[in-house]
Parts: sequence; structure tokens; C-alpha cells
Amino acid sequence: MKSLPKPAFQRILLKLSGEALVGEMEYGISPAVVQKLAVEVKDVRELGVEVAIVIGGGNIYRGVAASAQGMDRASADYMGMLATVINSLALQDALEKMDVFTRVMSAIEIYQVAEPYIRRRAVRHLEKGRVVIFAAGTGNPFFTTDTAAALRAMEVKAEVILKGTKVDGVYNTDPLIHKKAKKFEKLSYLEVLQRGLKIMDAPAISLCMDNHLPIIVFNLTEKGNIKRVVLGQKVGTIIRG
Repeated sequence: MKSLPKPAFQRILLKLSGEALVGEMEYGISPAVVQKLAVEVKDVRELGVEVAIVIGGGNIYRGVAASAQGMDRASADYMGMLATVINSLALQDALEKMDVFTRVMSAIEIYQVAEPYIRRRAVRHLEKGRVVIFAAGTGNPFFTTDTAAALRAMEVKAEVILKGTKVDGVYNTDPLIHKKAKKFEKLSYLEVLQRGLKIMDAPAISLCMDNHLPIIVFNLTEKGNIKRVVLGQKVGTIIRG
């Protein structure tokens, strides 16, 4: 029997933007994209890696954009948090159709559809091999899902944050617009903050820096990339101290 390759990490937190679920549509959730993501998560889970996930809600609702149009920022952010619950349930459904045991844990109590977030219970789910999807951000307005990802990663003692994007790493400018954009193989947290690189927001980067939690930014759209990162292959850009 062929042995499985040894992963570089035993517990990861995968950060996905809500836009990652859109696919070719303008907004909403693409079932094909969600299914593809579920397959990739299942592949990683089969390596014995414990997987936690945080998904944004930008494909459904943008809190900051709404606040700019006159809505109260706190109310807009709460609406954005509920959008992340919808995305989390969609991914849970796709995973469980592939026989991957999954739990959605919400920072806002919605007992009918998700468990309330309790750190010790989340860790226990991971130890039992369940994929844990953290929904509703931190449960507080004025904090992004990037900050929620950094916070939850620290709480469950994840070894790394994997930040899935549309490009293959971090560049000095937008590579989709500028053909001569320079890609960074490695960056320090301070370089990210000083250069104003829009990888994650400043509170999330600062939280990772204070707790020495590495971030790997990679192209989520390329098939098999999550597994490659987990196996320690050189994919994307790594950010650490």
C-alpha cells in the first residue's frame, strides 16, 4: 500500500474571501466553485491535516460599501457577518455530500443552523478530524474576517494561515493590471505593513506578527494548490518574522 506524503503542517486555517465563491457570476454562490473547493479541502483532510476555515461575505454583502452609502457601519457589518454564515453553510453542504464531517461554528448565536463558537469545542472537533468552519467573523462590528481568521487561528493553535487569492502570491502592485509587477517570495510582517500591501488588514497582520503565526498567500484558483502548500512545496508568498 502506497504511503501518503507527509504534510508540512498538522493544523491549518484556510482563509477564503467571499468573492472566491462567485466564479463567473457577478455575485452570489457558484455551486461548481463550492464543489471544487470542497474537493480540495477533502484532499487535504485525507492527508491527516486538521482543517479550520474562515470565509468572508463579500459575494453577498459588503459592510464597508454599505456604510459608505449612508447605512450605519455597525448595522452594515452585522449584515456582512450573516452573509458569512450563508457561505459557511454552502461549503458545509458541499463537504458533507463528500462524506467529510463538518461543523459550522458561529460567533453570533444561530442555534438552528450552527453551533455557538466555543474554543475548547472547536479544538475538540479538529482533534476528531472534523473540518471546522468559523462563521460570523469575530461577532463584533468594525472587525474584518481577516482579523477573525487571525484570531481563530491563534485560539485553536493553527500552525499557519493559508490565504487564498486570485493571484499566485504577493506583488508590489496589482499583477492583473501591471505586467511588470514584481512578486515577493518572502516578506516580513513589518514589510507588509510598511509597504501598505493589501494582503490582510493591519490588525490581522499585527496579530500574526505578535504571535509569530506565518501566512502563506497563494493562488486558490489553481487546482491542487491547497494540497501543495500543505505538503510544503514552494507555492505563493510566505510572510513571517
